[in-house]
Amino acid sequence: MKAFFKALVLVPVALLVVLFSVANRAPVRVSLDPISRDAPALAFDLPLFAVVLAAIAIGILIGGFASWLAQGKHRKAARVNRREAEKLRGEAQSLRAAVPDSALPALTSRI
Repeated sequence: MKAFFKALVLVPVALLVVLFSVANRAPVRVSLDPISRDAPALAFDLPLFAVVLAAIAIGILIGGFASWLAQGKHRKAARVNRREAEKLRGEAQSLRAAVPDSALPALTSRI
């Protein structure tokens, strides 16, 4: 069922990307020289769809990296909490092992 909903979303998105790519095949000049406008030292002629899709991909990568950096404190807190839980779980196991089985019903009835 999850695969069906994934396909239900991704197929129209892929169709829109293909339609956009076919409609915008004309080449555009991409210049990386901010000084010389007429004769740039570094310029490329690329299809418009490639420029737009590359900009979207770069934006997704930068946004994902920024989000990953921002969530670092939460990942660290989760690691600390996981270690503490494992330590306490081990301590509880050792305390259970130290108490004889015959004493357990008496201890639980007091609580």
